[in-house]
Amino acid sequence: MSEILQGGRLTSVRKDVVKFTSSMKNDRRLSKAVIRINEAHVIMMMEQKIIEWSDGVKLLEALSQLSNVKLKSSVEDVHVAVEEEVINRVGLEVGGNLHITKSRNDQVATAIRMELRKNLIDLMFSVVKMQEALTELAERHVRTVILGYTHLQPAQPVTFAHYLLSYVDALERDLQRSEETYQRVNLCPMGAGALATSSFPINRERVAELLGFNDVLENSVDAVGSRDFILETTAVLTIIAVHISRLAEDLIIWSSPDFGVVEIPDSFSSTSSIMPQKKNPEVLEIVRARASHILGNFVTSAATMKALPSTYNLDFQEITPRLWESLESITGSLDMFSKLVPNLKVSANVFNKAIIGFTASTELANMLVRKYKVPFRTAHKIVGSLVRVLTESKLTFLDATPELLRKTAQNSAGLKLNVNVEDICESVDPLKLVEAYNVRGGPSPSEVERMLRIRKHQIALSKSNLSKKKLKLGEAEDMLQSTVKSYSTLKHSDMAKFKNLSC
Repeated sequence: MSEILQGGRLTSVRKDVVKFTSSMKNDRRLSKAVIRINEAHVIMMMEQKIIEWSDGVKLLEALSQLSNVKLKSSVEDVHVAVEEEVINRVGLEVGGNLHITKSRNDQVATAIRMELRKNLIDLMFSVVKMQEALTELAERHVRTVILGYTHLQPAQPVTFAHYLLSYVDALERDLQRSEETYQRVNLCPMGAGALATSSFPINRERVAELLGFNDVLENSVDAVGSRDFILETTAVLTIIAVHISRLAEDLIIWSSPDFGVVEIPDSFSSTSSIMPQKKNPEVLEIVRARASHILGNFVTSAATMKALPSTYNLDFQEITPRLWESLESITGSLDMFSKLVPNLKVSANVFNKAIIGFTASTELANMLVRKYKVPFRTAHKIVGSLVRVLTESKLTFLDATPELLRKTAQNSAGLKLNVNVEDICESVDPLKLVEAYNVRGGPSPSEVERMLRIRKHQIALSKSNLSKKKLKLGEAEDMLQSTVKSYSTLKHSDMAKFKNLSC
């Protein structure tokens, strides 16, 4: 236990207990945020005349010297480690007032939010980068026709660009969720204290401003006792993980020789230690596996939270590492995907496979409805029967004739049907099929090109908005450090004048 907490309520604490409960290992990433929080807090106390101006100057000077200091690992958390360092530098008489009006409870919640908002911006940049990689590849494959699958069975032809845009759109919703989460993360709990604020005349809005928050998280119990912002973030990360895991699964399956739709770049693959012919998609397999870790972290965090009483509990400390782990996993997976996707090779031979012959079944039925006025359910039965006859003879639609279709219609539906051979040929041509799917959101090249233009514009807008967020945080950091520097050299009598000028 830290020396500054000894000799009060507790007579002693076992070292192994301190080690067991310590969060220092995971707190190190919060150390900069904790120092900034203390700087903003001291500035506020100086302005509110809660502490002597000269004492505030000493505290700010001590805090400014901590950036490169290795904090002691023998204490229970980064918050007391920083306070202990300050006291060691300026003495207990001055340093002992650093913690006036605040608690580790509001401080840790604020520090996590400060670190998380930076990580969320990085995450959103990674999502946008992934979208860029997908759209750039899609532009090269607007007319590349592939098989679309349902139930992992050949279904209907689409373009590879159309398929890729489905993930661009899924990632766009992930981006929107991340943006909404960011707005709720960027609220300041400082001033809530342990749970009931303070009897000192603190200015919570001033601390929030100095730390670059959009506003104060108002209710003090909610401010220290809620971690829904972590649950919301990990929920968003889980959804992103599901999306990219499914993409990884598609590419893993499609890269197998049995499918032969895509080829994974050599630099993102491995080979077998015994079978020299193997090319294993191990990067994608790791992405798929780590997605399950992220889901597990969300479940762990939610299960921990649901059993807790209101306000602060040390159980919170076990949730935060799950957040950082999930962020690192998903950002790493997105970045790896962004490097793999541009080098992905798409097979041009997919339509040489016999199985492609029946993916035109829906359009053949549609043709019978459209040109020969056959009810769709009847057309469905006729074409289904035709597929069975052809399959039994190991043939495809390329072998279908008007006579065979006439016999099939008579036998299956009792319908006399004389179809032109040109209508059959046009209905089973994959390229013509794709071009015919020209409704909004369809795979026709013209529609895909339209969607690509819109998505590229949205990606550029997202990058601009994220850059503004990052700039705003940087400006808040500059303002805080500028205030620290000015207050450290400013006399108390000049304070009012300085404040008027700064406004």
